Amino acid sequence: MLRMILSLALLMASPAVAKTSIATVAGGCFWCVEADFESVPGVKGVISGFTGGKTRNPTYKEVKGGKTGHYEAAQIFYDPARISYEQILELFFRSVDPTDAGGQFCDRGSSYRTAIFVKTAAEKAAAEAAKAKAQAALGRKVATMILPAGPFYKAGEEHQNYYRGKHIVLTRRGLKTQAGAYAFYRKACGRDQRVKQLWGSAAPFIH
Repeated sequence: MLRMILSLALLMASPAVAKTSIATVAGGCFWCVEADFESVPGVKGVISGFTGGKTRNPTYKEVKGGKTGHYEAAQIFYDPARISYEQILELFFRSVDPTDAGGQFCDRGSSYRTAIFVKTAAEKAAAEAAKAKAQAALGRKVATMILPAGPFYKAGEEHQNYYRGKHIVLTRRGLKTQAGAYAFYRKACGRDQRVKQLWGSAAPFIH
């Protein structure tokens, strides 16, 4: 699936001046969403942050506490001449457990639920179609919410590009680089195992 989408994205490449569009999604831990989508051709970058709640300029601790109404989310900046919004959503659904209404993998609570935040009627229609397609593929109810986009608050710099960070952090397994801590967390949380169980060969980011 990933190869087909990436091939189509490359075929869509144009010599014209590149434009940038933004897709905003919540897929559980934003470190993982960022790591997944920054590997996709046509994606220019990903910013980790918070959206969907009412608290202004929330901190990571506040959001994790579950009282702000915000989701851990990611803004995916992409070139629509190379990859479409629909393709972004196809990859998104197959990189998460959209049947889980209580969080994602080992991360539980409202801030870790899945959602797609839409800005236009066209985006809403695309999100609804992608959700229906995912539900049909799985044969199970999809819990992913489709919500109107609101203010997006960028998380602290320590959370950006965490999956490849070099700073030393203290973990349950001692001192590690951010990249090492991320790799340990992702495996321990069971993200890839569950995604592979759900999607099999259609899971785009399982190596």
